[in-house]
Amino acid sequence: MAQEDSTPAGNGADGNANGPQAATLAQYIKDLSVESPSAPQVFQWQDQPSLDVGFNLNVDKVSDEVSEVMLKIEVKAHSQSGVHFLVDLTFAGLFGLRNFPEEAIGPFLLIEAPRLLFPFARQIVCESIQNMGFPPLLLEPIDFAAAYMAQAQAQPGEQPQDGAGDALPAADEAGEGSGEA
Repeated sequence: MAQEDSTPAGNGADGNANGPQAATLAQYIKDLSVESPSAPQVFQWQDQPSLDVGFNLNVDKVSDEVSEVMLKIEVKAHSQSGVHFLVDLTFAGLFGLRNFPEEAIGPFLLIEAPRLLFPFARQIVCESIQNMGFPPLLLEPIDFAAAYMAQAQAQPGEQPQDGAGDALPAADEAGEGSGEA
C-alpha cells in the first residue's frame, strides 16, 4: 500500500507553498480622538446636525512581507448652533503577503485590507459617539474598489501601488468614498 500524506487539505497545508498567501497579523487602534466641544449645551439644542464623513488610506511597508494599512475615518456633526461632536479614528492592521504578484499587492492593500478593517473601525466610531451621549451612528459601507479605481483614473498610466506613504485621497461629504449616515 502506498504511503499517503495524512495532513488533510484545507488546513493551510495544501502543498502549494509557492502560491500567493495573505494573512491579517494584527488589528489595532493607532489613534483615536473623540470630542464634544459644546457639551453640555449641545444636549439642549433642537436643530438636527449635518454630518461630514471622510476617510483616507495609508500603507507603510514594515518589512519585505509585512505592510501596515491605516484607515483614517473622520466624523463631524455640526449645526447652526455649533459643533455637536468630532471623532477622528485611525484604525490599522498588519498584513503579511507572501508570493504575491507585484500587480496584485496594491489592490490587496488598498481594497481588500481596508474592507477587512472597516467593520471594526465602524464599530469603534459608533460606540465612541454613543459613549459621548449621542444616538449611535452606523456608517455606510465604503466602496474601496471604487475609490481605488477613481484614483487610478485620476493618475492615468499609473496605478496605485503599495509602499511607504501610498494613500487614497481623503473623501469629504460629497467625495467618492465618504460614508454618510
